[in-house]
Amino acid sequence: MKYWMMAATAAAMAAVLSLGVVTAQAAGFRPCDDAARDPALAGSVCALERIPGDPSGLAGEPVAPVDLFVRKYPAQGTARGQVWLIAGGPGESGASFYRMLPTLRQAFPGFDLIMPDHRGTGFSTRMCPAEEAVDSAGGASLAGAEWGTCFQYLNQHPAQARQFSQTNAAHDLKLLLERIPRTGKTYVYGVSYGTQLVLRAVALGAGADGLVLDSLVPLQDDDTADLSRRSLVTDRIGHALLADCDQRRSCRGRIGEPLEPLYRRVLARAAQQPALLANVPGKDLKRFFGALLDFPDAASRIPDMLKELDEGRDARLQQVSAAVQQKAATLGGFPQSPPSMPLVILISGSENDLRRGRTREEVEQEEAGLLFTSSIPGHLVGNPIPLYRHDDWFARLPERLPPTLVIHGARDAKTPYDAARRHIAALRKAGPVTLYTDEMGGHFVLWADQGCSTEEVRQFVLGPDAPPRCVSVLAID
Repeated sequence: MKYWMMAATAAAMAAVLSLGVVTAQAAGFRPCDDAARDPALAGSVCALERIPGDPSGLAGEPVAPVDLFVRKYPAQGTARGQVWLIAGGPGESGASFYRMLPTLRQAFPGFDLIMPDHRGTGFSTRMCPAEEAVDSAGGASLAGAEWGTCFQYLNQHPAQARQFSQTNAAHDLKLLLERIPRTGKTYVYGVSYGTQLVLRAVALGAGADGLVLDSLVPLQDDDTADLSRRSLVTDRIGHALLADCDQRRSCRGRIGEPLEPLYRRVLARAAQQPALLANVPGKDLKRFFGALLDFPDAASRIPDMLKELDEGRDARLQQVSAAVQQKAATLGGFPQSPPSMPLVILISGSENDLRRGRTREEVEQEEAGLLFTSSIPGHLVGNPIPLYRHDDWFARLPERLPPTLVIHGARDAKTPYDAARRHIAALRKAGPVTLYTDEMGGHFVLWADQGCSTEEVRQFVLGPDAPPRCVSVLAID
């Protein structure tokens, strides 16, 4: 066991070095050798930090240390401080922020931008280092036989899986904040699952001058909005979109009839004529439309797509699908971009599924009458790797919270707005929390940047030095 873990750590290090990302393992940042490979990486500096393998003790037996890859974009000019950007998923690496650099510099002007790959993601130590290596058969994604060999190992060595717990990842963030030299103020930004990870790190004692939480997850014990209920949440947001069209004269007049019966007619027709869905990704219209809710512009075109499908046409659907793929591509395009599916399975099942043990038949029965669905509930069924038990930090809130800004879309189909408000009410017992609502926004508000989110974040970190707030669709409480 010990030999394999030492070899795995060495393999992870070798994979990073083989790409020329860092020239040596050492504390502190050095120029990234890949900075010339893509304009989005220009000027970045990199570090590889060795971290204790199981600071929480949840693994239950000795495990090897892990290596954490960290990329920094230094401020342009004298730095006001630093912002740590914590990706979501779970399973996403800091690479999801690289192409957002212009937006991030606007939101956090004058700050160093630091983007760690938390354990199990990107260039950091992976759960299955050989199979998830960027130079393996499937690259950072599992491919072919790699699925079987990865899952087989994790089942034979469950401590290797438990080592990648959320609490250990939160300890990592706390240690990085303490270890890497800082000047000026320090802010931590987290998105989606990253907000859960940030809050656990703060509960563990991580210090910061402020937090920005984008698309705040529900409370972990909120049994109306955990991942097993993702399709129910998605369907509720989808129905609200249909109802909004029905209530607006221009939209209602363009469609010519109420949307829900129109949608059900399209579904019934597609069941008899599968060719109608030939250009629908996955051939599943409910899931496709559910995914579109993350893209407000695309979601607004669902009524017109339904009308065309009812008429046997799908030109608009193809246009929207292509536009969404192009937008989604802005979150990736780097060797370490693909999310770690073993980590997705581990964290989702261990931390955010309050109905463990459900069968696929139960999931299908719950989703049968829905119009908008998510793939998540089905993926939670029959976990192929050992999960870990809830530890003492599950659903535990920080005792003290620094000034915090939550930015959230009112039409978020992943981290629902009403659940976020309940979470905010609980967090306000520990410190000041301000909520900015993007009334037309979906998930990952800063990435979509539909309203005033960038300006609101800038106001939060700069205070009196910030320019006047944007007021077009501002909603603050």
